[in-house]
Amino acid sequence: MTNAVTIDAGHNGRSGYKVDASRGQRVGRVSSEWFNRPADERYLSLSDLMASVQSRAERSRTRTVESAAIRVEASRDDAERLTLVLPSADRPVAPTHWSFGQLASIVGAPATYLRQLPAPLAGINLQYGLSSHRAEQVKTLESENGRVELRAVTGPDYGRIYDHELVAAVQKIAGNGTGDTRWKIPGVLDWSTGMYNPRVDITSDTTTLYASDRDVFLFLVDDLNPIEAGRLPDGSPDLYFRGFYCWNSEVGAKTLGIASFYLRAVCQNRNLWGVEDFEEITIRHSNTLPRASRTR
Repeated sequence: MTNAVTIDAGHNGRSGYKVDASRGQRVGRVSSEWFNRPADERYLSLSDLMASVQSRAERSRTRTVESAAIRVEASRDDAERLTLVLPSADRPVAPTHWSFGQLASIVGAPATYLRQLPAPLAGINLQYGLSSHRAEQVKTLESENGRVELRAVTGPDYGRIYDHELVAAVQKIAGNGTGDTRWKIPGVLDWSTGMYNPRVDITSDTTTLYASDRDVFLFLVDDLNPIEAGRLPDGSPDLYFRGFYCWNSEVGAKTLGIASFYLRAVCQNRNLWGVEDFEEITIRHSNTLPRASRTR
C-alpha cells in the first residue's frame, strides 16, 4: 500500500527528502533533450513557451497543391538561393533546411547531394522530380516572418497537430509549470547526500521546457507530493513521485507522444533516476484515424 507524503511548501530552499536512486531504472530521454538544446530553445514557463509556438502558428497557413504545379526558381546571381512558387501564392517561398529535405525525399532525390549543388542545378533536379511525382499532391506549411518560409512538405494525408495544441493541453493541468499547480519543472538530486530538493531556481540550465522550429518537448513532475512506495533496508520510507514528458512536431519531424512514470529523482543533467511503471504512447499524424502504439 502506498501513502502520500506532502512536503511543507513553506519550508526553506534547502528542503527535500531522502531517496534511493539506485532502485528502478534510469531514463535518459530528458537528459538528451537538455544536452542538445541551445539557449534559444529553452523556456522558463509554459506561458513563455505557449506565446512562442502560438505566435508561430498564427503566422502560418497550410494548403494542398498539385506537385507538378510547383515551380522551382533559382538565380544564377546567387548560387545558394532557391525558392518555390506555389499555385495561387502571392510570393515565392523559401524552403527551410528541414522542408528541403522533406521535398527531396518526396520526389526521391538525395537531399545531401542536392544541398551541395549550385541552386540552379539543384532546382533543375527538383523540378524534374516534382513534375514526375506519382503521388500528385503534397501538403505545405508556410510561415511569414519578414519573408515567407516553407516549414514543411508532407503527403496529403498528413494530419497536423500544432505544437501549441499540445502546450495548451498541458497547461490545463500544469498552469504555468512553475509551481502554481502540482505539476512543475523538476528539482535536483544532491548525489553527495542522497537528498532530492524539489525547489530549485528555474533557469535555462534547469528548465525542461523546450521548443525549436521543428518540435516541442515538455517534462514536468509532481515532486512536492512524493509517495511512499515501501520501506528501505534502514526502515526509512522509499519515496518516489509522478512525472511525465510529452512531445510533438507540427512539421513532421516526430510523432505526438507522452510517457508517464514514477521516479525517485532528477539529477543536474536531467537524467531520470529510480524510474518505475514507465508507459509510453505515440500517435502518428494522420488525417484519418489516429494510429497509436504503446510501450511499457
